[in-house]
Amino acid sequence: MCVENCPPPSNRLTRRGVLAGAAALAGTTAALAAAPGASAAPMTRTSAARSGNAPRGGDLVIDGGTLLDPATGEVTEDAVVVIRDGVVRAAGRRKTVDVPAGVTVLDAQGRWVLPGLVDSHIHLNTAAEAARTLALGATTARSGSTNFYQDIAVRELSRQAPGLAPRLRASGIFVTPDLGDTILADPDLTPLARLKGGVTSTEALRRVVEVNLARGADTIKTRVNPRAGLAEQDPLEQVYSREQLSTIVATARRAGKDVLCHSYSEKGCHDAVMAGVKSVEHGAFISEQTLHEMRRRGTYFTPTMVAIGGMIGDPDPVLDERGRTYLPKLKAAAKLAHELGVGLVSGTDSSGGSVEPIGAEIEMMHSAGLSALDAIRTATTNAARLLGFEGRVGRLARGYAGDAILLSGNPLADVSVLKKPVRVVRTGVAV
Repeated sequence: MCVENCPPPSNRLTRRGVLAGAAALAGTTAALAAAPGASAAPMTRTSAARSGNAPRGGDLVIDGGTLLDPATGEVTEDAVVVIRDGVVRAAGRRKTVDVPAGVTVLDAQGRWVLPGLVDSHIHLNTAAEAARTLALGATTARSGSTNFYQDIAVRELSRQAPGLAPRLRASGIFVTPDLGDTILADPDLTPLARLKGGVTSTEALRRVVEVNLARGADTIKTRVNPRAGLAEQDPLEQVYSREQLSTIVATARRAGKDVLCHSYSEKGCHDAVMAGVKSVEHGAFISEQTLHEMRRRGTYFTPTMVAIGGMIGDPDPVLDERGRTYLPKLKAAAKLAHELGVGLVSGTDSSGGSVEPIGAEIEMMHSAGLSALDAIRTATTNAARLLGFEGRVGRLARGYAGDAILLSGNPLADVSVLKKPVRVVRTGVAV
């Protein structure tokens, strides 16, 4: 849970080399070189953003499937989805849709067709992990941080070669008291190594947030409690106060960015919400009082039940016990959050080279008491609102991204089919 250690980049890192180093760690240089139509030299983040040269999406017709619109719950049989330049131009019953000539057709007969799913908490360190995430149906994701800005490189990979990675909101490095080897992620962080108390002062907290923003982070990730997945750590210990969290939030907000916060204890969750974070991650011991406050403030909840449940059966008895204790509490919290109207979203918290299907988290939501449709919404319409993609992601409707998954069966009757998509489409390209 949360980020696994991985080798740092070369100690000859320079400011200009930060993104190149991240790209090398993520494997994006090789991935871009292998992508169809790749140029001899990969485009940098800065040149891509300034030139507007990101590739157009594909043209595709998804023909004959049963289309589910998560926003309305409407089911359309014998549906056609027309995607041009990576954007949905029409979707509906065959008789109501004009199908353009000469466009590649993906036969969806006998399949259910849904918009691509959203994993709202994942750690993508490599191009291989990004490709696996996409293959498992998550066409959009939010990073829960990486050690050396690999997620920012993966985000750029997704823009240059959409068939290789999900659309990504990157958070850069974790704002945490002990940066460990992540102190090497950028030369501007190295002065923090002199601090005996770690990243705790107002100045140090601002420094880490500002370096993240300078490197192009879309959001900021911090914590109020340690990791549950490390037996030697106490996940209920509080490592940042409400005031420290408020400093992180205020620094991010000045740049128009929001904050997601790794939290387990009730006090930690409440302090994070009162400090103004956009979403609470994990939240095993979150209380009804805090959930009411989240509803009032518009704070989202990402329970990451797949990751918590993954501790059950661990050879370490401490982790096994945590999993058995935390998972029922999380299911109850997720159900209550939904009933209260809190924005509930799905995230796998995949990390360390292992990628879980986002469909597994939807399945957990359903087992917690949500209807199949509401569980699907946690990885479509709800998640799109959290990530700032509302109107672009989460539906297959005119003007939305041409991201889709084809399923072997009816997810409203059996949500488990979401774990193994038959085909995935990213911006009009079948992958």
